[in-house]
Amino acid sequence: MDDDRRDRPFLDRLTEASQPRYSEEQLRFLSEEKPDELSASDCVLPIALFLVTLFTTLWAGAYAARSRPMQGAWDFLISDPTVLAEGIPFAGTLLLILVTHEFGHYLFSRIHRVPASLPLFIPGPPHFIGTFGAVIRMRSPIMSRKALFDIGVSGPIAGFLVAVVALVIGLERSEVVPTEGLYGLHLGEPLLLQFVSWTVIGPLPDGYDVVLHPVAFAAWFGLFVTALNLIPLGQLDGGHVAYALWGERQRSVALAIVPVLLVLGFVGWPGWILWAGMATLVGLGHPPVQDPRTVLGRTRVWVAWFALAMFVLTFAPIPFSVG
Repeated sequence: MDDDRRDRPFLDRLTEASQPRYSEEQLRFLSEEKPDELSASDCVLPIALFLVTLFTTLWAGAYAARSRPMQGAWDFLISDPTVLAEGIPFAGTLLLILVTHEFGHYLFSRIHRVPASLPLFIPGPPHFIGTFGAVIRMRSPIMSRKALFDIGVSGPIAGFLVAVVALVIGLERSEVVPTEGLYGLHLGEPLLLQFVSWTVIGPLPDGYDVVLHPVAFAAWFGLFVTALNLIPLGQLDGGHVAYALWGERQRSVALAIVPVLLVLGFVGWPGWILWAGMATLVGLGHPPVQDPRTVLGRTRVWVAWFALAMFVLTFAPIPFSVG
């Protein structure tokens, strides 16, 4: 081991050792990779998963609007399947936000000629929102620093803009009710929700709260997804953006964030513990890019600041509570 390497901080050496290595020939091949044209078979699975998720989100939206809270989800559905129509406001808004988010990634993947699948939606049980979100599979590593930034940040921005519009529309249709005697799930109030609610509804009197319209609830979930994805961990959108901005220092930021999530999980929402654990298992660091010294430019730096503002405005330390 030479003297120069010995003088490097231990964390830098650890980060370097954890990153995958590519030969010059592999880098050349990956940088010249062309996105394949989509075939019919490439569309079958994404369309099938989308249709199943459409059904489960309609079911979830209708189930949330039911008048008999003790009725099970399956009994609720088979007793009158036509009630699925009541889930249209929620499901339509939620899927619009998720589709816009994922196609933001997909569009910039095509622009930068990075092979990627169509969005793959993950259906879920109807007891809450009916889906676990959606993902896009990259068929090769993203080797360009600018491409990494654009692909990573485009999804959250696209979904965020649609969610904000939906939030305004939904709050206009939401109901202000007395809190006395109310019991159930309480949603966290990120700064953006507080501001838009104050603008659209106005200050709330003591002892009153807002029962969100299904469109507003879907918008709230869109903001929650935005905050989750912008955490700068590993392969999350925030991890892509952070690595494009800071290179190997992204891993140091991730190592500092994990304890924060664990503390929030113990004192607030336990889901943060699961999120931190999943990120750690997948990997806190980010694979290298081919051109780490390429300057992103002033425009992308401003977009990065906008992404940071999005995260601050949409993050709720305790997104769910019961009381």
